[in-house]
Amino acid sequence: MALLILRLVFLMVAAGLGAQLVRSGTLPGEDEGWPTTLPALAFAGIMLLAVATIAIDVVSRRKRLDVITSVYFGLIIGLFLTYVSKLAISPVLPSGASEASTWISLILGMVLCYACTSVLMQTRNDFRFIIPYVEFAKQLKGVKPLVLDTSVVIDGRIADLVETRVIDNQLVMPQFVIAELQAIADSSDKLRRSKGRRGLDILNRLRSDQHVELVIFDRELPEFGDQPVDQKLVILAKHLEGKVVTNDYNLNKVAKLQNVGVVNLNDVANALKPVFLPGEKVDVRIIKPGEESSQGVGYLDDGTMVVIDGGRDHINEQVSSVVTSVLQTSAGRMVFAKFERVSGAA
Repeated sequence: MALLILRLVFLMVAAGLGAQLVRSGTLPGEDEGWPTTLPALAFAGIMLLAVATIAIDVVSRRKRLDVITSVYFGLIIGLFLTYVSKLAISPVLPSGASEASTWISLILGMVLCYACTSVLMQTRNDFRFIIPYVEFAKQLKGVKPLVLDTSVVIDGRIADLVETRVIDNQLVMPQFVIAELQAIADSSDKLRRSKGRRGLDILNRLRSDQHVELVIFDRELPEFGDQPVDQKLVILAKHLEGKVVTNDYNLNKVAKLQNVGVVNLNDVANALKPVFLPGEKVDVRIIKPGEESSQGVGYLDDGTMVVIDGGRDHINEQVSSVVTSVLQTSAGRMVFAKFERVSGAA
């Protein structure tokens, strides 16, 4: 409603501006060879420009605050520097060269506005508006950028997770991780080459999703130096005040030691597995013997291991069993059950 009111007021202002232009006498008349319809055309042109401005605003729904702020600050700083530069070079300009001075100001303004806007847009992640002793910085609470690791991109589940729209965080893909993926994709080893190509395919899938905000971080921070990829990921996550998304156990530990948040997709997958309580029934196909003499082992569709007491004699059979206990480990969840009956043939 507020935007609708703003757009209506904007159209009213444009109409008032057009009417004022028609009544001001600025437009040339018939005596100068212009048609009588020129005032109407000028009014229609202003209204068309206003409608086109609103249409562009409506079409471009996803507006990045940091980009818009960078453009605004870039233009303001550029115009200020243009004014200062004009004052500085005015003594060396020829006297009476008003036209030359105007053109020089326009060229300076064009160059300086572009340069300032470009610099701010390229460094917007580091930009802070600072007043002595006070820093106005964005406070990130909950929604933090997620820095993707090589292993999690090759794994591919991150794309499925993002497509569920469970997370709306910005995804950050470092350039050095892309380089590592490309090196793996060019490997002479067939398995590594397949993994690297899968990782690049997952990146393209994320990038083509209009609902995913994927940012390629291609700058080199001074802290990177000759650090390995894992350490660079931790440094980048700390720099962006974000979290590392990984399946790597060692990277998980290193990040936590440096107080950097970690999202481990294996932990997420384990948390989403169905919960079994003692006494519940579970149907599973026994595929191999267990460690104990009477045990048989089967797996649920989500990969959960089910150890069935009394199931060794029913390998390759679908059996019904009763859950006795559940063990949660770092590798996943294990369900212990007791054989009840054969529920179907394999």
